Amino acid sequence: MLKALPLLFIFSLVFFHAATSQVSINDNLVFDSLPKRWDEAIPLGNGMLGALVWQKNDKLRFSLDRADLWDERPVIDFSKFNFKWVQQQVAKKQYDTVQKLGDVPYEAYPYPTKLPAGAIEFDMTSFGKIKTSMLDVEHALCKVEWESGIELETYVCANAGCGVFTFKNISKNIAASIIAPPYRTNRKGVAGNSVEGQGLERLGYQQGDILKRKNFLQYTQPITNGYVYVITVKWKEQGNEVRGIWYINKARANVKTQDASAFADTSFARHCLWWKNFWNKSSVSIPDKQIEKQYYLELYKLGCVAREGAPAITLQAIWTADNGNLPPWKGDFHNDLNTQLSYWPSYTSNHLQEAKTFTDWLWKIKKENEKYTREYFDVDGLNVPGVVTLSGYPMGGWIQYSLSPTIAAWLSQHFYWQWKYSMNKNFLQTRAYPYLHEVAVFLENISYIENGKRKLPLSSSPEYNDNDISAWFTNATNYDLSLMKFAFKAAAECATAMNKKDEAIHWQKINAELPALDINETGLTIAPGFTRKVSHRHHSNLMSIYPLGLLNANNAHDKMIIDSSLRWMEKTGTDEWCGYSFSWAASLYARAKQGDSAAKELKIFASNFCSPNSFHLNGDQKGGQYSKFTYRPFTLEGNFAFAQGLQEMLLQSYSGVIEIFPAIPASWKEVSFNNLRAEGAFLISAVKTSGTIDEVKVRAEQEGTLHLKLPFKTFYLSDAAKKFVVKDGVVIIKMNAGEQFTIENGFE
Repeated sequence: MLKALPLLFIFSLVFFHAATSQVSINDNLVFDSLPKRWDEAIPLGNGMLGALVWQKNDKLRFSLDRADLWDERPVIDFSKFNFKWVQQQVAKKQYDTVQKLGDVPYEAYPYPTKLPAGAIEFDMTSFGKIKTSMLDVEHALCKVEWESGIELETYVCANAGCGVFTFKNISKNIAASIIAPPYRTNRKGVAGNSVEGQGLERLGYQQGDILKRKNFLQYTQPITNGYVYVITVKWKEQGNEVRGIWYINKARANVKTQDASAFADTSFARHCLWWKNFWNKSSVSIPDKQIEKQYYLELYKLGCVAREGAPAITLQAIWTADNGNLPPWKGDFHNDLNTQLSYWPSYTSNHLQEAKTFTDWLWKIKKENEKYTREYFDVDGLNVPGVVTLSGYPMGGWIQYSLSPTIAAWLSQHFYWQWKYSMNKNFLQTRAYPYLHEVAVFLENISYIENGKRKLPLSSSPEYNDNDISAWFTNATNYDLSLMKFAFKAAAECATAMNKKDEAIHWQKINAELPALDINETGLTIAPGFTRKVSHRHHSNLMSIYPLGLLNANNAHDKMIIDSSLRWMEKTGTDEWCGYSFSWAASLYARAKQGDSAAKELKIFASNFCSPNSFHLNGDQKGGQYSKFTYRPFTLEGNFAFAQGLQEMLLQSYSGVIEIFPAIPASWKEVSFNNLRAEGAFLISAVKTSGTIDEVKVRAEQEGTLHLKLPFKTFYLSDAAKKFVVKDGVVIIKMNAGEQFTIENGFE
């Protein structure tokens, strides 16, 4: 039964937003002291600058960072080896020669690497006992209170290149100092490894100079390639307050750095306005408050690390380790999982500007990546190293993944998503399709036809068999095959949208030449003849379920494959999983429409794999309840995959049909969200009360056709004159840009 919406209900739409909760005081981080470790510190940031607020010994410490502080000295020499030579060595079973050239340099040299900036310390011995410390998530503000009445408020300006700190109720000037990273110490240079972080001494830098004047500190540190970076701290007394700023400049050594900021540029009101606009993009409300709080903390971190003009999100982004060593895995750009997962939640949460920072960076390093493609693979087109520096240079490491032939195919999904979620024609024409086109050209060039099917010369599946010769497969793994299928399919879709019919037909033809995904009784295998028989942290064989969406649980045949694969994943266990494995698994279960299992994975992640400040620490922090990994290297991708896991439970649109609450637990009776974004540039809001979906609100940013799976049998449509069609439980409505309406449950 289809009915017109009563006029009274139209007026009630004004109050729709009140039914969904935004970030609130309940999402704040609150402690009864200051954190005592850098990886438990209170995080602040604006995409380019970051700070961690904590206590080291008896000092209040701000660990400072800047996103573009890098040592990019190369260690990989492609004049000595290439992909064809690697194929030959694998065939000869002489793989140690490959490891010496491709793998060993990553551990043998401390560079290339992300660099820490330094720290500010304040002597607080006279302040007395700390009463409380907290992160005000809504306003991106850290507050510390002492029992003596002294207060600290500090933030990293959302739209200015500096950090601000204010001490209140203080009777005398502060004692501050800059703590330089230990580039020169009595240590001989701790070799360590890429997980623990090698000693900073191994970089060979001269120790920088610190200039001290009244209410002024400046530290100048020479790094590589003729650059220096400069940390400046200055403050002034105003009655019983001390207000100061800090900033970090990077410049050529022979160029005088300019004052990057001034007190007039640090308006807290403008800072709060930026964050207000950020939080107004979308909101969710679920009955599980632990998951909801973790979700908002993940979005907070996204707002801190993804900003226009800043580099893409590295492993730790703007919170490089402050422990005297290099960051875990050199704080680099890991493109065999980490960068991709870090941007997963940006699209559905309606943060396309934050997502675009990734594609902007990829476009910026494109020429360097094309050079790498020609040098290493000896073909035209575009591929990207799996482990890469700020400027796009390859870093090596296990080359099955750091020099994989399908990395760019996975990265290209973010160009595709940016287009699909925005339907921006200019982006399609100038960025999405040009990038996908070059990736598809490369994949066509690197592959060949054998027995009527297209093959790769060598294939792998991260991080299956690590960097052993057995990690190479002569038949395409489901990981590589899924990525190739996606890239050709997406290239064809983009070409069609641009009316490039011949190109679309070509990519469809190439895609048809690929073999089918390899499947047996366990579901998706690693590769033909290789069932995954052990616990494995990287869900590489399941890429076709999520994130690529090549399989759809609404299709009976696909659902059988998905369910079998997830059952086998459960059977092989989680001993070898890291934290991100659990948050990624939530999206896998959500795509399978298994809401209880998805929520369980999110609960495990939040309870066992995060520090008190919500940072993902990779290992199980409760002694190995779910994983034998109990170490604690901080990386961000698990955090952001968590946020996407929840969003996949609330809204899905990858198949061309929008589904509301497709995978929420039956026990979640009160659920709502506001302005989550679906493919097609539709903004969706929905409310479920007492276990029943009451209404769905749709707004179209662009002209297009809505396909919405009806979440109820009968409904009212707010625009009684609007034409629509219902087919197989899907309502189909043509919408104009800016048009919006509400579908209300008819309860019949």
